[in-house]
Amino acid sequence: MATDLLALWLPIVVSGVVLFFLSFVCWMLAPHHKKDIACLPQQDEVLDALRKLDIPQGSYMFPNCEDPKEYKTERFQALYDIGPWGTLNLFPAKPSMGRNMGLTFLYFLVVSVVIAYIAGASRAPGAEFGAVFQLVATGGVLVYVLGGMMNGLWFGKRLRFFVTDAIDGLVYALATGLIFALLWPGA
Repeated sequence: MATDLLALWLPIVVSGVVLFFLSFVCWMLAPHHKKDIACLPQQDEVLDALRKLDIPQGSYMFPNCEDPKEYKTERFQALYDIGPWGTLNLFPAKPSMGRNMGLTFLYFLVVSVVIAYIAGASRAPGAEFGAVFQLVATGGVLVYVLGGMMNGLWFGKRLRFFVTDAIDGLVYALATGLIFALLWPGA
């Protein structure tokens, strides 16, 4: 017998709230992210150049070309060989921390709903702590540890990012598993 998704509202909400605060702890208080992003050398000159170019916000890769046929040209191959290669993400002039924090909470809530759906479909009310923890924490690992790796593989995240993101993801996954196992209906 499955567990109704509505019966899992409490672990969904609690895990959303707890993970929101854990993400704050991981990024603002824990030391492992301190060296993830370095200060850009000659920052003032680079910022002045970007302002003069008036590039619209968005994500850019360089070197790059509009037509994939250009990748095979000598000109492009020379650019590719001499480098640098990179990606550039340009955001609005002033990002909204409130908006981003709200979206972070919403992200954790949506993931908790999906994990609750999977757990509810495969675990009955009153399921054992270990069975619920194992399933929910595994779902959390799939999302929080492995979910962003493809982006990093293609767009140049350094090994350090994979490790620090995996540490955070493992904390989130274990916390989600613990919350669901403790608050599982009929447990």
